[in-house]
Amino acid sequence: MIKINKVYTGAGDKGKTRLGDGSLTEKHSMRVDAYGNIDEANSAIGIVISGLKTSSKDEDIALFLTKIQSDLFDLGADLCKPISEGNTVSKRISITEQQVKNLENKIDEYNTNLEELNSFVLPGGNLLAAQSHLARTIIRRAERSITKLSEDELINPYIIKYINRLSDLLFVIARILNNSGKNDILWEPRKT
Repeated sequence: MIKINKVYTGAGDKGKTRLGDGSLTEKHSMRVDAYGNIDEANSAIGIVISGLKTSSKDEDIALFLTKIQSDLFDLGADLCKPISEGNTVSKRISITEQQVKNLENKIDEYNTNLEELNSFVLPGGNLLAAQSHLARTIIRRAERSITKLSEDELINPYIIKYINRLSDLLFVIARILNNSGKNDILWEPRKT
C-alpha cells in the first residue's frame, strides 16, 4: 500500500526527478515526458467519466474507463522504472498482454452496434464525445513520446500495443457517446 503523507517535498525544485529505480533524471527527459503524457491522458479520461453514469450504457463505459485509469497508473509505473538487468518485467508493475486483450475485447463489443463509417469523423458532436476525442488525441501524443523513447531505451513492448488500442477504444466510445454514431460529424473533403 502506498502512503502519501506530504504532497510536496521540494526535491524537484531544480528540474530533476527520481525514477522508479532511484536514478536521477531531468524533468524534461523523454521518459518523464512519456509518463507525463500518460498522466495527462488519465486526467482527460477522468473528465469523460465525470460526465457519464446517467444510463446503464454510460455506467458500463464509466466502469471500464475507471479500470483503464488504473491500467494507466500501471503503465506510468512501468515507464517510470527503466528496464535493466535484474529488473525484469516479472519483478515490476507492468502492462501485460491480458490488459491489451481486454481493450481489444471491449473495442469489439462496443463497435458491434455502431454504423459502418464511410468517412473520417470530426472530433465533436456533443461535449462528452468531444472530451473522449480529446483524451484520444492526448493518448496519441503519449504514443509518439513512448515510441520515441523506445528508439533509445528498452521498454515493455505491451506498452505501445496498449496505448495504440486505447486510442482506438476512445474513438469508439466517442462514437457511442454521439448517440451510437448517429450524431457523428463526418469529414467532407474540401468543404468550403
